[in-house]
Amino acid sequence: MKRRLMQETPLTMRPRPRRGLTAEDRALWQAYTVRAAVAPLPGKALAIAMAEPAPPPPSAALPPPVDHRPAPRTSTPSRPPPEIQVGAAPPGLDTRRWKALRRGQTAPERTLDLHGRRAHEAHGAVRRFLTDAQADGLRCVAIVTGKGSSLEGGVLRRELPHWLNAPELRGLLLGAAHPHATNSGAVHLLLRRRRSGPAGR
Repeated sequence: MKRRLMQETPLTMRPRPRRGLTAEDRALWQAYTVRAAVAPLPGKALAIAMAEPAPPPPSAALPPPVDHRPAPRTSTPSRPPPEIQVGAAPPGLDTRRWKALRRGQTAPERTLDLHGRRAHEAHGAVRRFLTDAQADGLRCVAIVTGKGSSLEGGVLRRELPHWLNAPELRGLLLGAAHPHATNSGAVHLLLRRRRSGPAGR
């Protein structure tokens, strides 16, 4: 049997393509040469491509802080009390007290006589009289204007209801009535106590 002699042909080795250094390789080599004090040959220094730092991740938007304080209370303007009329039952006053005032059964504890006073003098006297009476804790007072036989007497009797409904005096009063149907020259006034609310009536 003939033996074939196979001629072995050497394999041709293809040269591998040269792979360039990555930025990480360059950085490692640069760190090594610096630490080992190795000076590269002239013209052989590696250009280290410094990688740009990655931008920081966007921070998530934080929700606004929650204010746990209670909301301030808005003050509602108080409604003015209804107009007081001499001889008319005022709202909020119980029937028993109103009947006692209207029939003259509630005796006045202090009396202001306006006879001989002019209108501007009488107005100031009424304000001082009612303010002092409430401060002293009085419940019923009387103001005498006269029936109006003279010119000034008629003016005082006509102006007194307007003075009583002025803002500085209306809050002091609970009711106003003539002690007798035939005596329109005197007015009995029921005063409110200094403390407000139901206990102040």
